[in-house]
Amino acid sequence: MSEAQLNLLYLLAAALFIFGLKGLTHPRTAVRGNVIGACGMLIAVVVTLVDQGLLRAELIFLGLVLGAVIGMLLALRIRMTAMPQLVGLFNGFGGAASVLVAGAVFITAVQAIAGAAGGGSDGAAVEVAMQESIATAASGLIGAVTFFGSLVAFAKLQGLVSEAPLRYRGEQLVKIVLLGASLAAAVMIVRSPVDTEIYWALVAVAGLLGILLVMPIGGADMPIVIALLNSYSGLAAAATGFVLSNTVLIVAGSLVGASGIILTQIMCKAMNRSLPNVLFGGVGAVIETAEQDDVYAGKVKQTSAEEVAMLLKTSRRVAFVPGYGMAVARAQTAVRMLTEALEHDGVTVEFGIHPVAGRMPGHMNVLLAEERISYDKLREMDAINPAFPQTDVVIVLGANDVVNPRARESSGNPIAGMPILNVDQARTVVVIKRSLSPGFAGIANPLFAADNTLMLFGDGKKAMESLVEAYKEA
Repeated sequence: MSEAQLNLLYLLAAALFIFGLKGLTHPRTAVRGNVIGACGMLIAVVVTLVDQGLLRAELIFLGLVLGAVIGMLLALRIRMTAMPQLVGLFNGFGGAASVLVAGAVFITAVQAIAGAAGGGSDGAAVEVAMQESIATAASGLIGAVTFFGSLVAFAKLQGLVSEAPLRYRGEQLVKIVLLGASLAAAVMIVRSPVDTEIYWALVAVAGLLGILLVMPIGGADMPIVIALLNSYSGLAAAATGFVLSNTVLIVAGSLVGASGIILTQIMCKAMNRSLPNVLFGGVGAVIETAEQDDVYAGKVKQTSAEEVAMLLKTSRRVAFVPGYGMAVARAQTAVRMLTEALEHDGVTVEFGIHPVAGRMPGHMNVLLAEERISYDKLREMDAINPAFPQTDVVIVLGANDVVNPRARESSGNPIAGMPILNVDQARTVVVIKRSLSPGFAGIANPLFAADNTLMLFGDGKKAMESLVEAYKEA
């Protein structure tokens, strides 16, 4: 294959990546965008194999079959509530691939430098090998941080380790030391790439750094962490593209890296927090139990499914505000059933979606879309907030910090200044929750004790199923 043909096909693959990414920006075009992106990757892989003289039909077919089988098994067996964990693992796999590819190429880079020095070659050969060693060091460092950090994120989301931030004295100093050691190893690889053990030492230190970077971050901050790790995996892939001198890998990695960091910034803005605060703030480590007693004492009004059903029967406008609790309880099916019953009686039903509700960007949207709830009913925070004063009943299911009025305070608590869903402005608020336990921020929620709030305690799924039954019988 000529260089012109190679570049033209790589350009086609890159264009498909861009159009695929564009399609993923809306649910109606997401499936098509995913297929377009997959076609672009198929073209890139086949073209690369042809260019390297490795095109064997049986191997490509075997790879396609194995990939398809693994993909289908994951799609069929992984619950939508576990999708954040799967996304975290995918990020980690990208980082691991970069580490392994860069490690393999590093051996070639060492041999190139040794051959250039011993064979009397001019400086150009050494310079090319030097460029490869720089990219190798970057790929190994970023890839190791991504892989091991993603494993910790997966473990937190899966419940294998505590979601609470793990804090200890001097943690920032430890991270700085590890970062310095990683950079020192990277410099050694670039300046004197003659020992492959230095590369694996870099991977080990960077891997430990990745673990310690994610451990102090609480579970509710995982949407931002996943987006950031996604960006890291893209940067690692782009660095690997420079290692391999592969244009399409550089383009694909750059697209992933850029989109990941943009999404990270959007999520931080939605929480009114800076990225350093997310990474180093340790929000949620302290729970203010004494303050909760002062806020709730004698003010919480408990209700029943029958009472809520009567309220819904006289309502003309109802809004649901889902949170991570809905995902954990797997209550979305009952939510859809109640939505259908309400709409059958002519009630207008909407869903208020906070940008950081759940454990990854769009988590609530995905769960509700799985129940075939129209995307037109899912309204973003800025769109639905003006409508709450005209809403008869708001049902808050598993959300806490994103509806906490204390966010309106200018300072003094972890969520101060964070934009929230103004559910307290509705005529009646029904909060479905197991208990009065605080949200991730660890602070009391005055909404639970408000005059227009009723608490329906219990498991989210069972409470919603009881509410559906009571509504149909009312």
